[in-house]
Amino acid sequence: MTPRSPADSAVEMTQLVLPNNANNRETAFGGQIMAWIDIAAAVCAGRHAHGGVVTASVDAVDFVRPVKQGHVVVLKARVNYVGRSSLEIGVRVEGEVFGGGRYHATTAYTTFVALDEHGAPRPVAPLRLETEEDHRRHGEAKARMLQRRERRAMRAARRKGASPTT
Repeated sequence: MTPRSPADSAVEMTQLVLPNNANNRETAFGGQIMAWIDIAAAVCAGRHAHGGVVTASVDAVDFVRPVKQGHVVVLKARVNYVGRSSLEIGVRVEGEVFGGGRYHATTAYTTFVALDEHGAPRPVAPLRLETEEDHRRHGEAKARMLQRRERRAMRAARRKGASPTT
């Protein structure tokens, strides 16, 4: 497979925080932000994979600053790391005040798996790192991938040793 650049599948998506997206503090629901993150990341992963993908995990969602009702949410999704059939997508969420600039609101790291027509994992193209930023993001994502593997191994070991009632 021909390697693909993170720029080839990058996504920038915008949403307006309307009253039905906001809580009683007039800030966007965290769950709404998470849903938009999942959509932006899925589009990015699907572009890179050239086909269907499913969300496998969300490592972290760090809410840095709330996004107020009436502000615009700008989601920037980019492929950070590619395994055999999995992809880590980083999503930066910014709030935008009309005429007042943007501010960092949230960061999230998601993992997707590319699926074939039978629902089985399928290989995806490797990542072609072109910029210093690509290399930095890839290195950080590789460390997160190793942490995810360790967590899966620990969960599997606990399940294997767990009694039927636990």
